[in-house]
Amino acid sequence: MDDIKQSTKGGTWIKEINVAFHLNSKITSYVLPKEFSAFGSVLHVGEPLVFLCLGLLGFCLNLISVMAFLRVKELRTPSNILIFNLALADLSFSCDTLAYASYLRYWPFGSQGCQIHAFQGMISILATISFLCDVAWDRYHMYCTKQKMVWSTSLTLSTIMWSLAVFWAALTLPFIGWGVLDYEPMKVGCTLYYTTGDRSSITYMVSVMVLYLAFPMLFMYACYSSIYAYFKKTHNFKVTLSLHIENFYFQHKSLLFFWGPYMFICMYACFENTKLLSPKLRIIFPVLAKMTPQFFNSLLYVYRNEFYRGGIWHFLTGQKQSDKKTDSLPV
Repeated sequence: MDDIKQSTKGGTWIKEINVAFHLNSKITSYVLPKEFSAFGSVLHVGEPLVFLCLGLLGFCLNLISVMAFLRVKELRTPSNILIFNLALADLSFSCDTLAYASYLRYWPFGSQGCQIHAFQGMISILATISFLCDVAWDRYHMYCTKQKMVWSTSLTLSTIMWSLAVFWAALTLPFIGWGVLDYEPMKVGCTLYYTTGDRSSITYMVSVMVLYLAFPMLFMYACYSSIYAYFKKTHNFKVTLSLHIENFYFQHKSLLFFWGPYMFICMYACFENTKLLSPKLRIIFPVLAKMTPQFFNSLLYVYRNEFYRGGIWHFLTGQKQSDKKTDSLPV
């Protein structure tokens, strides 16, 4: 469908609004772009398989985490409510529809379905990254300043993080038009479209990349580096403590590893033609980013957390684990 272009007097600003996200509700099939055709058969099998396996596994792991928090009283603490919200955000970001669409090689749910999918996905991703920062902040104060999280703080943080995620995702809707939601390169899903090149999309993309990727990476690095320095200064590196240090290392590196390449390609697309990049990179980077909330967050922040893991065991079996040692540390 045609774009609606509105220009202010003097031509200083051109605002492009993609009505219905450039989508056609009568799409029946999709032929791979020429640059992807060389390995189209591999993508046809591999991409849906990756989304399906990680999507189902991540969905189950996060669902168990959410249900355990709701059913086990011992898990309902001010610190764990941040973990609960992280799992809830990851749970809402489902890759199952992407797996189905990848197998069909076209988006089967129409323009309205694509709009809902992209908007909901944006909320989930932004909320996930926000709660990763909240957990890092909580861990820093727990170990370095000896300040425990209280209910008023955790509930306020949760409300603010969800509200900001909805706000920034809503800015991409057609009636606002700051940023564009459209097809991904493979045309099997919808996401934040980063190749329009107009001023509105570029400013939105840069704002989101700075506020929700660059700043969180630096913030998490500062928090976990401070924890590491504190442990190194005040504790001996015993076996149990080394496991906690290792987990902190993975927690602040995971966001950089999975989202860093995607941030690079988005920023690159704001100023250069992404077709100059390898088609494989244009596909692998978004896939890496979508693997994070579905699977790895649940492993790093829930199932490697011995206190939360004990609550999950209680939820699944009805049996309480033996009392933890007094020097145990949450991760």
